[in-house]
Amino acid sequence: MGDPANANMDIEKYSLKHAQQLMREFFGHSTFRPSQSAVIQQVLAGKHAMVIMPTGRGKSMCFQIPALLGSGDDLTLVLSPLIALMQDQVDGLIAKGIDATLINSSLDRNEREKRQEKLRENHYRLLYVTPERFRKPEFLDAISERRIRLLAIDEAHCVSQWGHDFRPDYSRIADIRKQLGSPSTIALTATATAECRADIVDQIGLEPDEMRLFHEGIDRPNLRIDVQPVMGEEEKLEEILSALSDQSHLESGHNHAGGTIIYFSLIKTLSRFSDLLLRRSIDHVCYHGDQSRKDRRRIQNQFMSGERDLVLATPAFGMGVDKEDIRLVIHAETPGSIESYYQEIGRAGRDDKPSRCLWLYDQDDLMTQMQFIEWANPDADFYDRLMFALEHHADRCTAYGLDWLRKELQRVSPHDHRVDTAIAMLDRHGVVAGPREPECFQLTGVLPEKFRDNDWLAEKRQRDQKRLYAMVQFAATPAEERQAFLNRYFLESTIIG
Repeated sequence: MGDPANANMDIEKYSLKHAQQLMREFFGHSTFRPSQSAVIQQVLAGKHAMVIMPTGRGKSMCFQIPALLGSGDDLTLVLSPLIALMQDQVDGLIAKGIDATLINSSLDRNEREKRQEKLRENHYRLLYVTPERFRKPEFLDAISERRIRLLAIDEAHCVSQWGHDFRPDYSRIADIRKQLGSPSTIALTATATAECRADIVDQIGLEPDEMRLFHEGIDRPNLRIDVQPVMGEEEKLEEILSALSDQSHLESGHNHAGGTIIYFSLIKTLSRFSDLLLRRSIDHVCYHGDQSRKDRRRIQNQFMSGERDLVLATPAFGMGVDKEDIRLVIHAETPGSIESYYQEIGRAGRDDKPSRCLWLYDQDDLMTQMQFIEWANPDADFYDRLMFALEHHADRCTAYGLDWLRKELQRVSPHDHRVDTAIAMLDRHGVVAGPREPECFQLTGVLPEKFRDNDWLAEKRQRDQKRLYAMVQFAATPAEERQAFLNRYFLESTIIG
């Protein structure tokens, strides 16, 4: 009889060779990037992997290639946080001839039912959904008839967020894995500190030694990271106009002019700067959360196609923007954390050509972010008032919805997210039946005592404040030391939780 170890080695060599063939056939690349082959081998061996890889370095291929290597009945399920993000990936896969689909709220009922029926009939190699889809009985029925070979958690840093941007259903990933038969799992992100990585593994329901870490670092040598102190909007405008006309970050003798993103924290600031640029006949489009999904999609398509090469955007514009030739990313207002900042500059230079990332640092912007932190962290009194409303005014909640609750409980501001944050936390702890209306008005449990403990609640606020302070430290860091600062933050930091 042959040596089993040698046999396994032969199988691994064969699988990797087949993987390389598929990569050439479907994706047009002749070789894997660093770490990709090791991750793929880990997954093909039925083991778990966490992949920390800079934006644009091919994280998706780490689960897309294994999906193509499975048998025809195997399904790779991808949990993704944003509909736009999964739509772009699925469109790209279908264009390459890969049998992939998505099932989410963007589809009408007939189309969802049609895809769920095809799912039962063993169609699709990759299926993209949000974690919320597992609340739907009809989806659970369809997925129960498939063998899930691999569970991929895209943008896995979402798992450890605690605030209005936290997706409550990400805290149920351990239960989702059990429903799927505890398949091999791969978690992927470009940004995760040491504490964040540990929290991701815990939320997935695995022990630390069960999930191997593949960390390719965060270095992006082609990005020129600049921090320019400014005072007031007049100086900001001067710097923006200068950056738009400056090409010094491009390679000498080569024209790599491409797209530009200017990020704003506030829609009202974005609108003011849009007017200022229009007065100077600078063509651009605007993208923010107050627009309809249809308008946001149209604007994103114009930018992606190169029809419009300048977009003014809030952080809502980011995930799913897989445009290779973004040459300039400007932060006109201070981001709330190093994580957000790094995610957003990660849109630049995905083709590995020189690109510039400019942060216009005005200390007054810190007050805006401090206010955001307060509004994202309800105190014990707020939870008491929310529970009182749910217990004693359930009829009004049901009749008038979350808008009524927001007017009753929080300040009149579009950025005061305390109701949404608190509802998400109540859902996460089984106090209400769901994160959205009308389920969020249905009490299914009692408020845990820790939500009446301001010291416990203050821990999250303090972590958010530390993350903002890290931005202040970064602004004070000499240019030649900025990459080292980012490396220390993501490799060693225990700031986030």
